[in-house]
Amino acid sequence: MFNFTNFLSKIKLPFFTGFEVYFDFGTSESKIGIKDKGVVLREPTILAYNSRASEYLFFGNEAKAITGKTPDFIKIIKPVNSGVISDFDAQVALTKKYLERSAHLYFSDQMIKPALTGFAVIPTTATEIEQKALQEALYKSGVSQVFLIEKGLATAAGCNLNIFSHQPNLIVDLGGGLIEIEIVGSGGIISQRTLKTAGENMNKLIFNYIYLKYGVILGEATCEELKVSLLNFFGEEKTVTIRGKSLETGLPKSVKIKSSDIKEALLSNFNQIVDAVKETIESAPPEIIDEIIERGIYITGGLSKIIGIEKFFEQEIKIKMINEQPYLYATINGLSKLAKDKENLSKIIFN
Repeated sequence: MFNFTNFLSKIKLPFFTGFEVYFDFGTSESKIGIKDKGVVLREPTILAYNSRASEYLFFGNEAKAITGKTPDFIKIIKPVNSGVISDFDAQVALTKKYLERSAHLYFSDQMIKPALTGFAVIPTTATEIEQKALQEALYKSGVSQVFLIEKGLATAAGCNLNIFSHQPNLIVDLGGGLIEIEIVGSGGIISQRTLKTAGENMNKLIFNYIYLKYGVILGEATCEELKVSLLNFFGEEKTVTIRGKSLETGLPKSVKIKSSDIKEALLSNFNQIVDAVKETIESAPPEIIDEIIERGIYITGGLSKIIGIEKFFEQEIKIKMINEQPYLYATINGLSKLAKDKENLSKIIFN
């Protein structure tokens, strides 16, 4: 008897094939990639909500640009906190908008839309409820099928490492919401540590430091700019003049901030990261210590672009640091690599 379903499954038409989309929702930035097309969207994980109209108005770069400048009825929302969803409805709205700006553009002129297959990363420490929240957010955004992969595995793959080999590798992901330190090998996480004193927390430390030392109140965006432009460990001393609000008078006040100020404000934070890396190595099985020391430690994430950061870690940990891969796209690129490896995919997906 003729089986019409089997016949259809063998037809390779654009609207019968799955459309693979890769999601990396970070605390600071969201990235979306598409199979065979690479990363097609990179924007801040932030949006603005109008409480009077009960609708989300601004997304991504536009929302970030108006942070600290809006009336009371427009609230700036960051739906991802420490790598997991903290505001479900806001995350759904943001995901829908980002899909409109990226994946949907590739089949906007097609009458029959392809089903979206989504692959997303989630921190190893995420609870089952947090995993379900990410899945449901993607389903409500129009994704037909969702697969979750541990972020540490995707990051390691993005560093051009074979996560299925029995050769262990230590990865330090210096992100905006989480510092993730993980030893990856044999298709899983052997040992790991997680810190919440990441990029966005560092902005708060800079705010407190300038507030106490110079008596000036700064906005979040200014603190972020100071961290990006001034922080270095072995570079030249730079000076930037910034304007904030005087603690005494409440009027505008200008002060000169040096690289040494930012380094002093954040040094204890980086020392905590060093201690966490040491603890991760100490807690690892003794059989893999020699291999890690021989191969070195891979660092990635937004903070890995800080000048001299690998030298700082090498001096403190006494192990070679490797900081060569595209630090911003290691996770999303690794996710796309793992999603294409259909033979091993079933070994690493959560669901």
